[in-house]
Amino acid sequence: MKKTLLITGGAGFIGSHVVRLFVQKYPEYKIVNLDKLTYAGNLENLSDIEDSDNYVFEKGDIVDKQFIQLLFEKYDFNGVIHLAAESHVDRSITNPMDFIMTNVVGTVNLLNAAKNNWSENFEDKLFYHVSTDEVYGSLPETGLFLETTPYDPQSPYSSSKASSDHFVRAYGNTYGLPFVISNCSNNYGPNQFPEKLLPLFINNIRKNKELPVYGDGLFTRDWLFVEDHARAIDLIYHKGKNAETYNIGGFNEWTNIDLIKVMCIQMDEILGNEKGTSEQLITYVKDRPGHDKRYAIDASKIKNELSWEPSLQFEEGLQKTIQWYMNNQQWIDNVTTGDYQKYYVEQYGK
Repeated sequence: MKKTLLITGGAGFIGSHVVRLFVQKYPEYKIVNLDKLTYAGNLENLSDIEDSDNYVFEKGDIVDKQFIQLLFEKYDFNGVIHLAAESHVDRSITNPMDFIMTNVVGTVNLLNAAKNNWSENFEDKLFYHVSTDEVYGSLPETGLFLETTPYDPQSPYSSSKASSDHFVRAYGNTYGLPFVISNCSNNYGPNQFPEKLLPLFINNIRKNKELPVYGDGLFTRDWLFVEDHARAIDLIYHKGKNAETYNIGGFNEWTNIDLIKVMCIQMDEILGNEKGTSEQLITYVKDRPGHDKRYAIDASKIKNELSWEPSLQFEEGLQKTIQWYMNNQQWIDNVTTGDYQKYYVEQYGK
């Protein structure tokens, strides 16, 4: 094999799309998918490529220092694409220590293993850390996040990701570890665990359940189709400059309530409902503590330097996403059982 790459969190939402892209696009690479298979990790996401000759799955926890070191010794990785993370803000408010352990300690374990195994020769090596726009904090009604925007995380989740970003840069500055970082906006698309807004609401509409909207619903996010994010990761890994940061966004801002209403219209069309049926399910609930008002990314750097831009207009991407969940109802039924149901009740009281 030309290269052996470790992709962490590869059974999760974004990670599974990255794994699939690399396995299919680079048959000369060996792709090792490391995932703990927590509630959001699902090997069913990769059933179409699991028998590929250049694909290996390893079950394990990045918090386990010894396991990570042995994994690096076993495979002699050329590169790491690090996506494994606790990522749901609500969960971070309830259980911040889980986020500190996975997002901070886990990242440092990977950095140490990379440093120890690559220290004699950093040539053709790269540690790619995938992060979030939430590390920048909240924006007023105008302005965009730049790669140079000062960090101002507001939740335990974003604070843990900001910390991991700083450790990656510190290992580059202190030890010479080759690295890149990308900070992405909200992803949407197939295979997303249904605690996140779009799959949660698609599933609720399907079951005629309430759509719980935080606060006034005017929180603004930039939305990025997950397959476009995977393409961006591919470009950054292969063509990005060492020690650089790249913001990845969809050029696509929506308030939560406007996005939900568009989704309701599309769902009514797909389900054959009378117009406005799904919108009647909207229910405003108590706002999340420390809820950031607006995120918006300036992705001109990756567009200008690496010729990347989103492939889909949002309405088209949303329609494609909704259709996937409607065509894969068994998948969503499989993941909305057990602990997830308990969590849903705790979170929304329904």
